Amino acid sequence: MNSGKTIFAQLMDFVPTYEFRKCVDRYNGNHKVISFSCWDQYLQALSLGHPGKGLPQYPRAKFRKHKGAVKLHTLLDLHGNIPSVVIITTGKVHDVNILDQLIIELGAISIMDRGYLNFARLYKIHQASAFFVTRAKVNFSRIRLYSQPVDKSTGVLCDQIVVLKGHYAKKGYPEKLRRIRYFDSKNNKTFVFLTNNFALPTITIADLYRCRWQVRLFFKWIKQHLRIKAFYGTTENAVKTQIWIAISVYVLVAIAKKTLNLDQSLYTILQILSVTLFEKTPIFQALSNINCTNQEDCPSNQLNLFD
Repeated sequence: MNSGKTIFAQLMDFVPTYEFRKCVDRYNGNHKVISFSCWDQYLQALSLGHPGKGLPQYPRAKFRKHKGAVKLHTLLDLHGNIPSVVIITTGKVHDVNILDQLIIELGAISIMDRGYLNFARLYKIHQASAFFVTRAKVNFSRIRLYSQPVDKSTGVLCDQIVVLKGHYAKKGYPEKLRRIRYFDSKNNKTFVFLTNNFALPTITIADLYRCRWQVRLFFKWIKQHLRIKAFYGTTENAVKTQIWIAISVYVLVAIAKKTLNLDQSLYTILQILSVTLFEKTPIFQALSNINCTNQEDCPSNQLNLFD
């Protein structure tokens, strides 16, 4: 790329402008705009909220006047760690309700925590010829039909075919389920998984649930490193706009990482951008020649992998 351009300008070259304009046209975003177009607003918003600068802090006294919670519900495509669905709601919306808004893809495997455990909704996924992997709740009631042989050296304690017990649970999900108990020797904890996939090996089911950790990393990236700690405005549109800007930065960095075939993690790339964004250096040189602390080396207070 042109070394005469700032790294920010070079980073913006990765934005698919054709798709951006299509979205603007679809929602009539430039209606009655005289000079400051949607693209201009987008560039300004990204430059103000770039990773090195962060969104400005709201004065504490003012922020307390506008108390409220915002939830970010995300479906993460694990092939590229890219959010494929993002739904922003108030804090009062329960996670499980988001399942009603998802378009279920044929053959896809959805990995979710216990907050999304609703058997009627899980049955809709099953009826759509898709799969799910989730964790059972402590009071999960079932009838064991039979058990399948397992290799306990892998940590798998049992592999059972069960049906639900209880009128409403059985009405919500009338077919068989697969129940897998797994012992995580590293953390000395036992986990119980539920799935409608009867073909995959038991250890694969446990490994699939482990992939849910990428969702936690995504939210950590968004909250800690894009620094959404306060907002310019507190209207629904203002809050959503600033969250979408943060997500855009995440996706933009992920696109640059893939296009430039960089080995560094998204966290490391973010560290580099935070101090070089407005320098006039070829972006590949800036992102490949600087050694930054790896994400794994940083202190972390994240929760247990399976919690």
